[in-house]
Amino acid sequence: MTIKTLTLGTALAVTTALPALAQDNWTMTTTWPSSLELIETDRHFVELANKLTTGDLTIEFFEGGALVPSGEVFGAVESGTIQAGADWPGYWAGRDAAFSPLATTPALFNAVDYVNWIQQWGGADLYNEIYGQFGMVYLPYGVTNNESGFRSNEPIRNLDDLQGKRLRLSGLEQGKLLERLGGNQVSMAGGEIYQALERGVIDGAEFSTPNVDWSGGFQQVTDYWATPGWHQSASVFGVMINQQAWDALSPETQEKLKIAADATLLWSLAFTEKRATEAYAKFDEAVEINRYDDETLDKIQQMANEVIVETACENPNSAKVYLSMVEYLDDYAQWRDASAPYNLGRTPDGPDAQALKDCL
Repeated sequence: MTIKTLTLGTALAVTTALPALAQDNWTMTTTWPSSLELIETDRHFVELANKLTTGDLTIEFFEGGALVPSGEVFGAVESGTIQAGADWPGYWAGRDAAFSPLATTPALFNAVDYVNWIQQWGGADLYNEIYGQFGMVYLPYGVTNNESGFRSNEPIRNLDDLQGKRLRLSGLEQGKLLERLGGNQVSMAGGEIYQALERGVIDGAEFSTPNVDWSGGFQQVTDYWATPGWHQSASVFGVMINQQAWDALSPETQEKLKIAADATLLWSLAFTEKRATEAYAKFDEAVEINRYDDETLDKIQQMANEVIVETACENPNSAKVYLSMVEYLDDYAQWRDASAPYNLGRTPDGPDAQALKDCL
């Protein structure tokens, strides 16, 4: 089925008319408006899923805000008002702090780490365990590598430049880490960032990868870009599926949706890295790009480890997720490091596994 965007009035009328748990016709929305390139991963999944499930299931997709506000997508899927909703898990950290590392980590996982962990080191089971507590199945189908970093109108080259800055930053651990580094976290939706920067309400902001930031127009209201994005060393996206809607599908259709998610996961990495490369070149002409030195990044890593352990010890589910991540890093380290310089990413000097075990 062709993916389409409806006006708010029409969309709500369609939603009201549809059965809450139709077995062969699902309604799916996302947290992203069509103006942000993140929605392309959602569209890719829906298009592929509809091809694979022809005759068994049709997913009708609506852009973010067309059915419910972005912040209400979780509740809409949980209640069965819609069958599926695309998300970034970190938006739901207020419901359970474990959603935060399921979405991103400060200075820890890169995109390959998330893919490895999800596919082979037990990560997929943890997504379903946490989302399952809210009556949902979860299929991770998108991954991006580290996010851009802060965009501002004063250069941020080191930790001194962070002092007292009011910075839009998403994430539980990320906010704690920024405050420890001397900055102040300001929370706001992605759609509000442009005007906040333009009006000087905030001193700087992060949002996503270079291509998504370019689509948000941030080059028009900032002059500097601080890299790398230590606050979110990678991000995961996926689809929440109402448990009853999932259970109503045949095992064959369920398997086809899993295949579509796995295929989209790989596609998303290559797609976003290509698009990020193109956007970096455009940003390089539009703003001044500053990179933190290695000493600064080492300090950030040490503080990030402390914040991760402290946050994990406040929530058993967070401790369980982070412990699984660190055990993966420890397990993979020997082979990854032996493969250098042809290895897949770095082995970070991350949190101690025993410290996380002590939290459980």
